[in-house]
Amino acid sequence: MTRPPTRARDAQDDLQAIYEQRFAGKEEYRKRVWQVLFADFFESYTRGRRTVLDLGCGYGEFINQLQGATRYGMDLNPDAGRHLNPDVQWLQQDSTHPWPLPDNSLDLVFTSNFFEHLPDETSLRRTLEEAYRSLRPAGRLIALGPNIAYTGDAYWDFADHYLALTDASLAAMVQSVGFRLERVIPRFLPFTMSDGRQYPLFFVRLYLRLPIAWRLFGRQFLIVATK
Repeated sequence: MTRPPTRARDAQDDLQAIYEQRFAGKEEYRKRVWQVLFADFFESYTRGRRTVLDLGCGYGEFINQLQGATRYGMDLNPDAGRHLNPDVQWLQQDSTHPWPLPDNSLDLVFTSNFFEHLPDETSLRRTLEEAYRSLRPAGRLIALGPNIAYTGDAYWDFADHYLALTDASLAAMVQSVGFRLERVIPRFLPFTMSDGRQYPLFFVRLYLRLPIAWRLFGRQFLIVATK
């Protein structure tokens, strides 16, 4: 597996500055895109899930759309809280530390473009172990993220990417903490929405309906696993 170039791993990333620089002027477009992603794809995975945590919730593009559930958003970025809906409970903490949630209390843990920002595999394992502990039996983990097998060196264009992940490597780690794989899509969404391009939303809807397009343009994996 390709490893990142040497970088100062002991430096603390300024999450607030990174988010502001990367997504400035794109917040409204990202929100609209996620409305389509949720309505046309992810909503089916959330039905009947009463207690949901969005891990690395960012500006709440996913969790804010979920209705009729107890909702949590976890993120270290101090700006995250002000973007979450008032009834979303914000957990501002490191995901590797114990989560302030009882065992078997969640129905769904969702995460998008988060695991690659963890500093090492130990941190990833600790995070997955907390997710497993917190989920109820038959609870579900959904993980979306860039697949280095298809992004190539562009993966490292983001200075806050530390872990080199493929669908296979993450699936193996997920299974090692006890999850059962439900669905693995090596190539799902394109790589990033932070490059300035803003495609019409009907393109997004059409893309989701054409899995053959995923195999051509997909650079992110999707993993769905069950406790």
